[in-house]
Amino acid sequence: MKLYTFFRSGTSHRLRIALNLKGLRHEQEAVDLRSEQHLGAVYKAIHPQGLVPALALDASDGGGDARVLIQSPAIIEWLEERHPAPPLLPADPQQRAHVRALAAIVGCDIHPVNNRRILEALRHDFGADDAAVNRWCATWITAGFDAIEALLAADTRRGDFCFGDAPTLADVYLVPQVESARRFKVDMNRWPLISAVDAACNRLAAFRNAAPAAQPDAS
Repeated sequence: MKLYTFFRSGTSHRLRIALNLKGLRHEQEAVDLRSEQHLGAVYKAIHPQGLVPALALDASDGGGDARVLIQSPAIIEWLEERHPAPPLLPADPQQRAHVRALAAIVGCDIHPVNNRRILEALRHDFGADDAAVNRWCATWITAGFDAIEALLAADTRRGDFCFGDAPTLADVYLVPQVESARRFKVDMNRWPLISAVDAACNRLAAFRNAAPAAQPDAS
């Protein structure tokens, strides 16, 4: 498998974590968003949206054909179905819905309004400076993290992670968003449970090795 990635991309970060947790070896090819490499014809032939990540499968994983998977939620679902161990979702349907909801707070409500395309539009089309961009990001991160913190507090059977005693899809989504929150100067002291989950995750090599600073294209 080949992962097209950018070190600072939250969606790439979550997919790197999932691949590491599954123990799946993969080659990385960096796509430099800063130089707009993702908008060039070469990369758009791989991913028509010009976004990262994309996961190119070899014949053994692609059902006999070489294929490219796009959109991190779809790719992670494919990973869970194709490589079910260790699982990123609990077996019980209600518990699965809970874990998916935690992940969706990040994936549907925080990240989409804070991703690079939106922030570039704020800067170039609306004249937002760095302080305004940081305030924008903090608004949506705070709303989402307040909800996640409340859900974590309500789960009295929870271990060190978002759910149970092992990482799940919820942690895969949360940790990159915590990284992003710190980059946008959001004070994490407001959310001690989220901070504790982040610390527990980062004691695991699968998370540490997926971190932006650990990537070959980090600079």
